[in-house]
Amino acid sequence: MTRALAGLARHGRWLLIAGLGLGIVWPALARVMAPAIVPLIALMLFLAALRLGPAAALPARSGLPRAVAVTLVLQLALPLLACAVLGGAGGLGTVAATGVVLVLAGAPITGTPGLAAMCGADAGVAMRQLILGTALLPLSAVPVFLLLPVFPDVLSVVAGAARLLGVIALATGLAFWLRRAVPALAAPAAGPAIDGAMALVMGLVVIGLMSAVGPAALALDPGLIGYMALAFALNIGLTYGMWRGSRRVMPGAQAAGLAVAAGNRNLAIFLAALPPETVEALLLFVGCYQVPMYLTPLILPRLLRWAPEAR
Repeated sequence: MTRALAGLARHGRWLLIAGLGLGIVWPALARVMAPAIVPLIALMLFLAALRLGPAAALPARSGLPRAVAVTLVLQLALPLLACAVLGGAGGLGTVAATGVVLVLAGAPITGTPGLAAMCGADAGVAMRQLILGTALLPLSAVPVFLLLPVFPDVLSVVAGAARLLGVIALATGLAFWLRRAVPALAAPAAGPAIDGAMALVMGLVVIGLMSAVGPAALALDPGLIGYMALAFALNIGLTYGMWRGSRRVMPGAQAAGLAVAAGNRNLAIFLAALPPETVEALLLFVGCYQVPMYLTPLILPRLLRWAPEAR
């Protein structure tokens, strides 16, 4: 079993692509997998914490001010700027504008450490940004969503973020306890097997997340191409922008870890606070945004090789 999981780790990026493909071409399977998304996300976070341990996963005191500043820029300043620009253009009430603001306001997805590991980036930096971003989300989300006309109940957003923080605390706490109780799990030899398990779980999660994309593709929905282009532009723009901004002040692997966290955001957490008709309209964009996120292990290394700093 250990050898098989280690083999999955070597091909983790292709597992993610396989999950994307299955979710698109097999809508019935995506609908079946949808109820398992939350438990699988918790399992994914548990495995990431088990792999990294508390020293790598929790923010160090010396680096905390910078991490807080990065979080506030990503989750507060950028979405407020987007609200101002889109509101000035008269388009803040559109589905696309709502999707853009939700992406900018979201904390990193729970799969961020796994994606960082597949990219050769610093997974510890990605994990710390995930934990800090989620911890600050109940505070950073409120002023942003007060400006969005589609949110009738901002408190439900705060409650959803608090629930996510509870899942993170439970999953990471259990993983840290298990590392201490079973020392073999913290040994370097266990790393590839845990990486393979993370890749497998991430491949399963994305099947359910693609439940709206497959039917849209089969129906030739004209909005699909536009949403997909917007999703790629937003994801790559955030990723590359963070890389360019952080590469000057930290080592490349750490900058890449931050770049993964910046581009891959958890916008699904906000769906529970939206009116049902808005959720229905937004699901296609949510599904489209999964595509560049789960292609990160293929896109990011090539993107960084093209960066002037990498030459």
